[in-house]
Amino acid sequence: MTVIDLQIKAELLNVTGLVPDESETAYDWHLKTRCSGCNEVTANFVTVNDVETSKISGSRGDANLVMRCKFCKREASVGIVGKPAAYTAEHSGKFATVVSFECRGLEPVEFEPRDGWAAQGAESKTRFAVDLTEGEWYDYDERASLEVSITEIEHRFERGKGPAKGAK
Repeated sequence: MTVIDLQIKAELLNVTGLVPDESETAYDWHLKTRCSGCNEVTANFVTVNDVETSKISGSRGDANLVMRCKFCKREASVGIVGKPAAYTAEHSGKFATVVSFECRGLEPVEFEPRDGWAAQGAESKTRFAVDLTEGEWYDYDERASLEVSITEIEHRFERGKGPAKGAK
């Protein structure tokens, strides 16, 4: 079993607590993966969330995503470890782990944040629905009379040891 941490880095302006909004539905993590057997990368993004599970062949266990490599036909799986951790104003401009994946037979190589995120005003605590599909987000916090934004979003994958620090 290999645990891979998804780390993000962004510039937060007058907002904090960027986290997938799971208040109504589970967040879909959109990933491209590389097969550990033949090193082939998926052409399209695959979706992983912590609600859907599938049985792993030849095992009593299950995972949030079970798939076969299109080229070498090996089975691989991904499980989400713990709950996502919030990316806060203290993290702004630095990489921080937001979620950890238990990977077998594959590793994630690309992440696309898309929509379904939430953040709150740093001063007013106003809750914002955040769509990161365009790679940045801008709004206005009327209670605090301040511009709010999330820009310069980057990601990386690192070998990890378990759930993200600060994860629920």
